[in-house]
Amino acid sequence: MIHVTIVSPNHALRVGLREMLADRPGIRVVGEAARIADVNERETEVAILASVSSVQGIENLNVGVLFLTDDIDSVRASLSSGIRAWGVLSAEAGAEEMSAAILAVAEGLWVGAPGLVEGLMRLPKGRDGLGDESLPETLTAREKEVLQNMAGGLANKQIALQLGISEHTVKFHLSALYAKLGVASRTEAVKRGIELGLISL
Repeated sequence: MIHVTIVSPNHALRVGLREMLADRPGIRVVGEAARIADVNERETEVAILASVSSVQGIENLNVGVLFLTDDIDSVRASLSSGIRAWGVLSAEAGAEEMSAAILAVAEGLWVGAPGLVEGLMRLPKGRDGLGDESLPETLTAREKEVLQNMAGGLANKQIALQLGISEHTVKFHLSALYAKLGVASRTEAVKRGIELGLISL
């Protein structure tokens, strides 16, 4: 069971989201908060930020975060603050889409509506995709395949099936990827891969 806290200063919005998720399998809303500072991290696996005005203090939040917004620029800076897993959905997302996103974020993945994620994945201004030649040690062809599949939101088991290798081997490649890219999480690896132009979108 994935424990969710809904964060928004708007009480009516919090109530509406709680009702939407009330009967979703595998999901339990354990709390509501007007501010991030009020989220109980011991009881929460995914925090739903239903208002971009709620992002203050997000760098201190050690849970997965699902943003509900149609203004992608409002969350761009938040995603570089070290969030361990995140998702971005339209504020108009339905219960089915939201449930799928919550489950993915709880597994440590990044996820989102295609149009919104595409906006996030554009190369930062002035970064033209340097390729892995700029790294101290270049990635192998297999490591690039793992990175590409990870960017597609696949979990380790799915990557293993896709590439015809064992899940243990996938974990080995991930460790090597993290070391070569100088990152510590899947989200950071994908961001770095995009910056270097190693991931095709």
